[in-house]
Amino acid sequence: MSEWTIGIIGGSGLYQTDALEEAQWIAVDTPWGRPSDELLIGRIHGVKFVFLPRHGRSHRLPPSDVNARANIDALKRAGCTDVLALSAIGSLKEELTPGTFVVADQFIDRTFARERSFFGPGVVAHVPMADPVCPRLSDLAAGAADAAEAKVARGATYLAMEGPQLSTRAESRLYRQWGADVIGMTAMPEARLAREAELPYALVGMVTDYDCWRGDGDDVDITDILSQLQDNAATAQKLIAELATGLPKQRLPSPIDTVLDTALITPPAGRDPALMAKLDAICGRVRSRQEGE
Repeated sequence: MSEWTIGIIGGSGLYQTDALEEAQWIAVDTPWGRPSDELLIGRIHGVKFVFLPRHGRSHRLPPSDVNARANIDALKRAGCTDVLALSAIGSLKEELTPGTFVVADQFIDRTFARERSFFGPGVVAHVPMADPVCPRLSDLAAGAADAAEAKVARGATYLAMEGPQLSTRAESRLYRQWGADVIGMTAMPEARLAREAELPYALVGMVTDYDCWRGDGDDVDITDILSQLQDNAATAQKLIAELATGLPKQRLPSPIDTVLDTALITPPAGRDPALMAKLDAICGRVRSRQEGE
């Protein structure tokens, strides 16, 4: 695999850039239901990008109703080699001020109402998640954020909460004690599913607020969040354009590309045919390789 195809999961404004050429919206069907929206496919400085608005173009989906399985499957079917997620986050650290772009490298998953895996009874897989992001893509994204003149923080623990309500003050302070640096509602199970789909994943969180841990009278104001989101959007667009120019000309293989070779436990003879049919995009590479042996 020598060419990059970068999947971008994020807000609907990210693709509104003059740098995007040959742009076309396409509908992708998946066995897991409908993705959040159609995919916008185009090129930026010669690199193929696939944009997926995580909440839909009209932001109609709350975090718990985002069909992350369908989203990741759709990006896999569209030929993505890597996935970069951009999302709004709250800060749990004084030094991570609103407007900072944070490149996460760890996650604490506190979600509970979402489908967390493509696999299940009939086809069992256990992918490693000790290091849940791709270091190569994370470094490239951080470099692109620098080039876009963003304030960048490299390395942070992202706590994924269920939502849609924001944290209580006690929760926010507890998460700080756990060592979390930022908080959001969308990275999980997105990152888990990307790993199962053999897609290197990186996340750049854009700080909009300080959550509510700082003081008894200090609460999160949605108006302020939306204002900061608008301020972040233009920089995020520049980040994507800088990423396109900063990618190596050829994409060398990543260990994540073949993670199912050792993670898929159920032998071919014992696999449920119906589930394997649903997994055609997710583990088609493994099945093709095994059938050829």
